[in-house]
Amino acid sequence: MIFHASVPADDPERVARVMAEIWRGEAFPFPPWPGGFVAVAGDDRGTTLEVYPRAQTIAPGEGDEGARPLIDGAVGRLGCFHIATATDRPAEDILAIGAREGWRAVRCRRGGLFEVIELWIENALMVEVMTAEMQADYRAAATLEGWRERLRRPVGAPGAQAPSSAATAPA
Repeated sequence: MIFHASVPADDPERVARVMAEIWRGEAFPFPPWPGGFVAVAGDDRGTTLEVYPRAQTIAPGEGDEGARPLIDGAVGRLGCFHIATATDRPAEDILAIGAREGWRAVRCRRGGLFEVIELWIENALMVEVMTAEMQADYRAAATLEGWRERLRRPVGAPGAQAPSSAATAPA
């Protein structure tokens, strides 16, 4: 179970506010991290998303010290990291939030197994947002047995590979 994650952003406060809106939670400054903000879902799992200034990477501490910010002026905007999150909002709300913020938001199918809305935070970080209906399909597909079954199928057979993206037009 993942309780929280941290992500980079050009405008950490804005990103934290949008994620809190998707979760119907709240955004707060995050004092342990200079310029950081946190989106708090307010759920029973303590789900949070820490949002740090993009140029501040996480570096290991020295000796017994914990992680610390490290300025890295060469940090790129795109990376291989993404998260999937749940919302109780309808798909139309998420697509409208993306449009309002000027961020790409598109409804996609993953390997024919489940749908997500790709919300590209600051057009740089992919967050897969799942409505209640999408969550049900995801939970049905994301089981140990489901993965074993897909991997037993010959390459190229329907549903044989791990979920992939096939973008469709927004609803």
